[in-house]
Order: sequence, then C-alpha cells, then structure tokens
Amino acid sequence: MGLRDEPFIRTLLARLPAQSRDSFNDDQLRALKVALGGQAIGDHAVDLRWSWKFWRRHYYFMLLGGRSESASSPRGGTLGNFARLVAMAGLLGTLLVFFVLALYLLKSALGIDLLPGVSLGVWDWFREVFSQ
Repeated sequence: MGLRDEPFIRTLLARLPAQSRDSFNDDQLRALKVALGGQAIGDHAVDLRWSWKFWRRHYYFMLLGGRSESASSPRGGTLGNFARLVAMAGLLGTLLVFFVLALYLLKSALGIDLLPGVSLGVWDWFREVFSQ
C-alpha cells in the first residue's frame, strides 16, 4: 500500500484543488501527515468509549486500537519503552486480579471448599451486595 493509498492522505488530497494534488512528493505528504496528526478518528479496529458523570464532573474513558499505518519510526526511546512496559504490566496485573476474583467467585458459587474453615469473606460480601 503506497503513501497516497493511506486513508488520511486520500482524504487530505481529496480536499485540495485538482491542480495541487499531484504537486506533492512523498516527503511533503509525510510532513503534512505528521503536522496534521495523521489519524482520522473512528478508523480503528477497536473503538470503545465511555463517559460518566461523577460528583458534578464528567469523565471519559477511551480505548482505541488497530494496525498502525504510519511510517515506522522510533518512538519514545528508553524512557518511553519503560513507561509502556510499566503500563502493560499494570494492565496485565489488573486483568489477572479480576480473573482470579472471578475464579474464586465461581468456586464459591459451586460450593467448592478448598481449605475447610478458611474464608476470605469475598463470597459473603458478593452475595450481600448483589442479592438486593
């Protein structure tokens, strides 16, 4: 897929007058893409957005994902790589906690008692909260 076939560049060129479209070389188009952001919102394979109001303020959460169509370039260096590693570890840790909690609740719902007489109290709390 050539640079002129990328969705952002196609949209950009379509908005220009016909006599100007062919006057740009690939380096100029890349520079325009970088300067203008290069991402059309909504062109993502994963596009999850939530917003909610809490204590007179509005908050939002967005999760966007998909294949990058930009020219490959080093991003962030060592500090950026470390930050991404910490973020991924945090996300995986959170998912692991929720997975273990779900397994524990399933075990408790099925009446399986692995350590007789030992309870974390999570199942009792869960039944109390969600039985109302």
